This record gives sequence, C-alpha cells and structure tokens, in this order.
Amino acid sequence: MKNRKTLIFLSLITIILVWISANINWGDDNPKWIVLADGKGYYAYLPAIFIYQDLNYGFFEEKEMNTLSDPKLFYDYRAYSNNHAHNKYFCGTALLQTPFFLAAHLLATISGGQNDGYAPIYFIFIQIATIFYFILGLWFLSKLLFLYKYKQSTVILTLLVLAFGTNSFYYVIREAGMSHIYSFALIAAFLYYARKFFSDYRPGLIIALSVVLGLTILVRPVNGIIVFALFFVSPAWSDLKKGVLTLFHYPWYLLSSVALFAAIVCIQPIIYKISTGSFFINSYGKENFDFFQPHLFSFLFSYKKGAFLYTPVLLLSLTGLYFFWKTARYNFYGLLFFLLMVFYVLSSWWNWWYGGSFSSRVLIDFMPVFMLSLAMAIDSFRNKAVKGVFIGIIAVLVAVNQIQTYQYRYGAIHYEQMTKQLYWENFLRIDKLL
Repeated sequence: MKNRKTLIFLSLITIILVWISANINWGDDNPKWIVLADGKGYYAYLPAIFIYQDLNYGFFEEKEMNTLSDPKLFYDYRAYSNNHAHNKYFCGTALLQTPFFLAAHLLATISGGQNDGYAPIYFIFIQIATIFYFILGLWFLSKLLFLYKYKQSTVILTLLVLAFGTNSFYYVIREAGMSHIYSFALIAAFLYYARKFFSDYRPGLIIALSVVLGLTILVRPVNGIIVFALFFVSPAWSDLKKGVLTLFHYPWYLLSSVALFAAIVCIQPIIYKISTGSFFINSYGKENFDFFQPHLFSFLFSYKKGAFLYTPVLLLSLTGLYFFWKTARYNFYGLLFFLLMVFYVLSSWWNWWYGGSFSSRVLIDFMPVFMLSLAMAIDSFRNKAVKGVFIGIIAVLVAVNQIQTYQYRYGAIHYEQMTKQLYWENFLRIDKLL
C-alpha cells in the first residue's frame, strides 16, 4: 500500500515536470537551452563516440560555433594535453544518458531528419533522461525513508519538498544537461543500498553498492565522499563494524565488487588514453580545490550564491539534527560530521560559487542527506500545533523557491553577480517581470 501511494505521487510529479519542461523548452528553437555550459561538455561524449568517432572533437567548430544564433550559448568544453584536444569534463553523465541519446538518434535517422547529434530532438531526450533519473532518485529516497520507518505522509511531503522546494526543480526543468540530477539519483541509491545492507547484511548488496559508487565517481569524482555517509547510515557503531567484517565472509562477492568498481572508474582513463595518449591527465588544469582557504560562510550564506539564502528549505532541514541528537546520538554525530565535510570540501573549490548557477547547484547531489534530516524533523514533532507551524513554514519556503526560480530564469536574480542591494531590491518581486 505504501509503495502504491508513493508511486501515485511520483507519477504526478513526473507529469508536472514533463508538462512544465515541454511548455518551456520543447517548442520552436528552445531545446538549445536544455544543454548549456558544463552540460555541453558532459553531452559532447555522445556525438563524439556514436556519430563522429572523434574524441578530439574536430567537429566542435562546426557544431558549436557555426550553428548557434545566440553567442550567449557558446561554451568551449575542450582542454588540451599532450597537444591533443580532449573533453574537460567527466564521462559518467554521458554514460547514463546513452540510452536516451541512442533513442533520439534512432528517431532522427528513421524520420529522415537532422541526425548529427545537435538537432532539437537530441536535447529533448536529454531532458527526458534527466526527468527519468530525478524520479528514480526520488524513488530510491522514498525507499530509504521507509527503511527509517517514517510515516507515509512524511515520505510524500519530503518528496514534494525536494521536487518543488529546492533548486533541483530548476535543474530538471531548465538546465537539464548538468550532472547534478544524475549524481542525486546515484547518491540516493547508494544511501538506500547501504542502509539496506546494514539491515540484513545480504552479500548481493555489496555488488550494488560498488556499482553505484563507481558510477557516482565517474559522474563527479568529488562525490566519492559519499562513502563517509556509512557512518550515519549504519544504525550504530557495532553495525558498521559488523558490516565491514561481513565483507570478508564473502570473498567472491568482495572481489567481484572491487572488479566491477574498477571496471567502471577505469572508463575515464581509457577515454583519456584514446584522446591524448595518456591514461591520467589533469583535465581541469589550474582549476582545483584549495583546502587551506575554504569559503564556508560565503558558500552557505552570501548574497552572491549562498545555499541557505537561495534554497532556504535546506537550512530548515537541519532541524532534524536536533531529533537525531535526542533519539540516535551515533547517527547525529555521523550526519553532522558528513554535512560539515560536504560544506568544507565543496566550499574549497577555487570557484566556490560554481559559475553561473542558481543557488549552490553542487548541493543538489547531496539532497538525499538533507531530506533524510528534514523527514526526521517532520516525523518527530508530536505536538500537532507545532507540527502544523513547521509544515506551514515548509510551504512558505517552497513558495519562495518557486518565486526565486522564476526570478532567476528571467534575470532578476543574476547568475553570478548578486549583491545585497540587488537581492533586497528584487526580493520576491515578480511584478517587475510581468
């Protein structure tokens, strides 16, 4: 019964997201806005491999420079190593998009249309892929929350908050070519399989965890820090130790898992070898992390790109930490440690605001962790009046997110140059955009 109700709400969320996406992006020349900036780099692997057989991107000038009428859409995703052009970005997102790209290519080919990888149908199918993985991530999140024995109403409310009350919404319906929704789905799956493993210690789950972790790293290597989530996903320290010992009780499962993990993460070095002649290169050049100079406060609270300012429900979700402290002290320490690690690592990137983006887009990847905390808070309030006020605040913050998403789409919230003055001059004002 729980799964049936959850599927009904997931279906409704899917219908809403598809309708909005089609309305905004799928007509006229609008599909070109689906795959922007970094998203072009993630996507470029697909035409490079399946159409042009050219991982040095000799088709770049023709497809990127000569086919775009709007110069704002131009983006060079290439870097150079050993005097060879290669893709600056990692290939995991493209790997997950492959079935959808091939479906688009098949339709474009049999219909006699433009089948060069850059026709509107290809970008529409990329958005369909993003919606698919977002719903898949929500499904894994719901299964995770049920493992924590949260009520059905709590699970459904949490899914709705994530879908419409965070910046995930924008990256599903607008810039769907970015990697973050794909990372979100994988991390939700990792957390679910990890919690499930610590529930019954089935060895087959070791393989599932290794595959999901390998894909997570292939999409965004920094997200490999999700392994530290094991400290709060395990119910207690004794369960964590038991889980580690279990690995060695099933050596064939362990070896198979290691082999699968290695096979997945080795895809990127193989591509580098084909592109540049070297298995290992620094594709990002001088762009790197500086762990001695994190921008923690700016990352979370600044008018430029503060996560808690532009996605305030994330701050509210931390209320759940109080209830973890009250009822599951081990999980509290594990969750707090993990969140602080995420904030520290992500705020240490040289470009801590991550370029043109709405809110802190890199936190989308870790939304399952925030939603786990939010669900804990929703489920733990016993006083009906207090719980009603809390849910009312959530509703207000969902509305704030929708308004600010609308403002961002039309430029009232600038993609990179927000200030205190600009923020308050335009705070929740959509009249200027009508």
